Amino acid sequence: QVQLVESGGGLVQAGGSLRLSCAASRGAFSINDMGWYRQAPGNQRELVAVISSGGATHYADPVKGRFTISRDNDKNAVYLQMNSLKPEDTAVYYCNAKVVFDHGPRTYDYWGQGTQVTVFS
Repeated sequence: QVQLVESGGGLVQAGGSLRLSCAASRGAFSINDMGWYRQAPGNQRELVAVISSGGATHYADPVKGRFTISRDNDKNAVYLQMNSLKPEDTAVYYCNAKVVFDHGPRTYDYWGQGTQVTVFS
């Protein structure tokens, strides 16, 4: 099994910053893409940002220029630096990892438990 543990959510005023962290357990597997998704009440879960094992990144349009995703492959960790936060960024943020076990070749999706980000004006 693969466990993802998130931290870093909280309450912040509009214009402020937060940094989310997510660390995956270690085992007989490798991680391809890692990403962050979010889900606001009444909405579907949506992609925020994704980063490949080689460092290529992709961002959803609403967060471009404000959020930065990064990862530390040695630590099986992914981070999301969120700046210039807006009330519409309020959501539960979930870490995602696309895992390939050593016995391969199928890719499995694993999710963190979610961390609440609330931005007030």
